[in-house]
Amino acid sequence: MGNIAFNISLGRIVYDMSLPGANDALIIIPIEASGIESDNTLRDYDDLGSILAAANNEQSTMGRKTVTSVTVTINDTDNRAEVDIADQTWTAAAGNAIAALIFAYDGDTTGGTDSNIRPLTKHDCSMTPDGSDFTSTITDFFRASSAA
Repeated sequence: MGNIAFNISLGRIVYDMSLPGANDALIIIPIEASGIESDNTLRDYDDLGSILAAANNEQSTMGRKTVTSVTVTINDTDNRAEVDIADQTWTAAAGNAIAALIFAYDGDTTGGTDSNIRPLTKHDCSMTPDGSDFTSTITDFFRASSAA
């Protein structure tokens, strides 16, 4: 599961993960190890443009991934919503070391900019690309539960 949920997305993640829009997408952005800010600082950013305008560097050699398989399950037994996505693979990963993957929601892929992409979660992910394939195994991407 993610290490933090961004404040702007609290309570919205399950809805966004259902991809309700006609031209929306979930995007994964690798963030370089060098210069990454603390979780406490990161969680206050409201859009991807602000995250990348600060000290955080996108690892653009590996590139962004668009998530194509999302499963949202309503678990009435445990009183929660569970979100899972397929594992993601970067082929022949190269470039600078990464420290995190940021999962974000792009509400309109046809004309938006990074300032229109809302960060959902940040997952710690320490990896130094060496030219081999890199697969991020994602188990229990996100859960939201109600109080008993």
